[in-house]
Amino acid sequence: MSQQPVHIAPSILSADFGRLAAEVAAVTEAGADQIHVDVMDGHFVPNLTLGPVVVRALRKATHLPLDVHLMIEEPERWIEAYATAGADILYVHPEACKHLHRVVQQIRAAGKKPAVALNPATPLSALEYILPDVTAVLIMSVNPGFGGQSFIPFSLDKIRALHAELERRGLSDQVTIAVDGGITGDNCAEVVAAGARALISGTGVFGTPDYKSAIATMRSRGTAAVKK
Repeated sequence: MSQQPVHIAPSILSADFGRLAAEVAAVTEAGADQIHVDVMDGHFVPNLTLGPVVVRALRKATHLPLDVHLMIEEPERWIEAYATAGADILYVHPEACKHLHRVVQQIRAAGKKPAVALNPATPLSALEYILPDVTAVLIMSVNPGFGGQSFIPFSLDKIRALHAELERRGLSDQVTIAVDGGITGDNCAEVVAAGARALISGTGVFGTPDYKSAIATMRSRGTAAVKK
């Protein structure tokens, strides 16, 4: 199993939007590794969140990498805007891209790290020809659109299968498996044991009274699971 470190990425979807900069500063101080930003357009997913202007403001609030998850139709129209705004990693969905390879190359040309995200029912086969070109794969363990949902159990099998495929192809140190949806201190160890190395958590961090403790717990339990 890959020995990549376990990264914790609080998802601002569950933060207090009335004091967003302060929330981002708080989880930065609490030990987060990166900040996860969910962009939703009300079409690809049934919710509407934020745009490049907010990402630009977040860039000023933290030195941490911003991984921006584009849950939007025609993401190719917005790559440059989010790259310019300060995104470091850009996740796009195969389900939303007519020409996934072209969009991945577009992200790389913008000087950012290309990554892909899969909805729960989307098979891993959608990634067969793109895996060597991305830096991360995000397994959605809830149906995207809203925070606070429960982890879908079959996601563990999907993570294991992706991890095995990356190992088989010699890509496990090149491609990070990220997981988003219902991640907490209670289930993070089994998610890491399955092969994940980036834990994206909204309410698992922002829904707790002590961000530092929540992040430390996930990192400790996750790191212990890597060594098993």
